[in-house]
Amino acid sequence: MNPMSLLKRFLSAALRRPEPETVKVITGLLSQSSERFVIARRALEAVWGPVDIESAILDFTHTKYYDKEFGAGIKRQFFSFERLRSLENIYQLKLYSGIIERRMTASGKRSVNIDPGYINHSKLVLFTTKDYSHRLYLGRGIYAEVTLRYENKGFQSLPWTYPDYQTKEYHDFFERVRQRYAEQVKGRRK
Repeated sequence: MNPMSLLKRFLSAALRRPEPETVKVITGLLSQSSERFVIARRALEAVWGPVDIESAILDFTHTKYYDKEFGAGIKRQFFSFERLRSLENIYQLKLYSGIIERRMTASGKRSVNIDPGYINHSKLVLFTTKDYSHRLYLGRGIYAEVTLRYENKGFQSLPWTYPDYQTKEYHDFFERVRQRYAEQVKGRRK
């Protein structure tokens, strides 16, 4: 076989690599106003499809980082979305959430903070616009980090995991989402 034929054969095989398994999109929202959660949810559902699991509205007391922007009494709510997504260009979730945040500004300040990411069998990944040593660049100013890993039948924190993401309340919600994800993946394989 000539070298050109070998090269074509190699490239053809390399291009047939299987796609990574689809993932379950989640997002965490921060705001002082539960009304803002409703507005943001509608905007997200318009593009990402319907929410299938939502958390209770939780007090956000783990840091004062957002107090200057949002004031005291910040709340947190999580959503997961029904439709599983490919990892191809998944960083666009963060681009879209940034558009919603900008549209929901009041007096030059955000009224909601939207932190999208995804869950699969082994981890929870969050997207951010801030670089750091443990984050990987995905494109268009967006980075990703593995925030929690799933091991020994539960979510485990990493050295950089935010304090609120280390709590039982959050882990319980993420476990519900992971279980739903596993059901969906299993259903697709039948």
